[in-house]
Amino acid sequence: MEDNKKVLCAANAYEMKYYFNEEFSGIPESIKEELHILCVLFTEEVGGVFTIAFEEDGNVILETNADDDDIYYDEISSGLMVSEVRRKRQELFESLSLYYKVFILKQDITEELEQ
Repeated sequence: MEDNKKVLCAANAYEMKYYFNEEFSGIPESIKEELHILCVLFTEEVGGVFTIAFEEDGNVILETNADDDDIYYDEISSGLMVSEVRRKRQELFESLSLYYKVFILKQDITEELEQ
């Protein structure tokens, strides 16, 4: 992953592992659990590795990839599922973005909240 992104969490279907970045331990437990379930279900459905990260400006990005020799991984299906997750969880990702801007970047988001 590029240096200008910070991984929030990820699931790996190959190693059957889930990772949560403790730098974001201030996120409420219920949100952490939701992220855990979301990542694990994604990799169970599609396979590969699924990552939720923050860009430098606080935008949330969803990424999925697979090993080159993974014949079961379908890039088209995974792309469609990323779009579906982003659409269904839009409010969650907007909240995470605000969290990042306030607690990590220390931005004043008063104007954003008034819009």
